[in-house]
Amino acid sequence: MKGKRRTVEEKVRILRQADGEQTILEVCTENNISEQTFHRWKKEFGLLDVKQAKRLKELEQENGRLKRIVADQVLGMQILQEALEKKL
Repeated sequence: MKGKRRTVEEKVRILRQADGEQTILEVCTENNISEQTFHRWKKEFGLLDVKQAKRLKELEQENGRLKRIVADQVLGMQILQEALEKKL
């Protein structure tokens, strides 16, 4: 069963709850997440605050977009190179 998708801000806020007086188990129960999910988020976002985590996600998306653009350019160059070789 697939759970609720959470925003980056929600994930960071949940992680910060465990920094206070609550235990990890209490935080997980309160927010309906598994401990495994909590630790995965902690590994991903660590000590980032909300703004930093949001910026990290934006940069990851932009990086993926730029990688696709470069891959398309390389593919186009290879196609042109093959066409030139066949012409000669």
